[in-house]
Amino acid sequence: MPHDPAVTRIRSEYLEMPGLRLTVEQAQRLCGVERTLCKSVLDALVEEKFLCVKVNGAYARATDGEIPHPFPAKADLRPRDGGAPFTRADFAIAKR
Repeated sequence: MPHDPAVTRIRSEYLEMPGLRLTVEQAQRLCGVERTLCKSVLDALVEEKFLCVKVNGAYARATDGEIPHPFPAKADLRPRDGGAPFTRADFAIAKR
């Protein structure tokens, strides 16, 4: 099914419109694909991890937003030799 014109059509709609969320009926109307074929294509794209199904039943790109971000690392700003911590001037110099 990867080279099926319906797969190409539905995949390209999601690629062209970031944030697109469609139900099966909406995708069917937008792409002009028969409902059963549309549902099987959407489900195949979910299996490929290209799409995901939201709690309301809408299909969305798996990589559109809502990706959990890891916690940022905390920097230890103390000098290794145990001396005084960095000052604002030290940060200004480091930014250049």
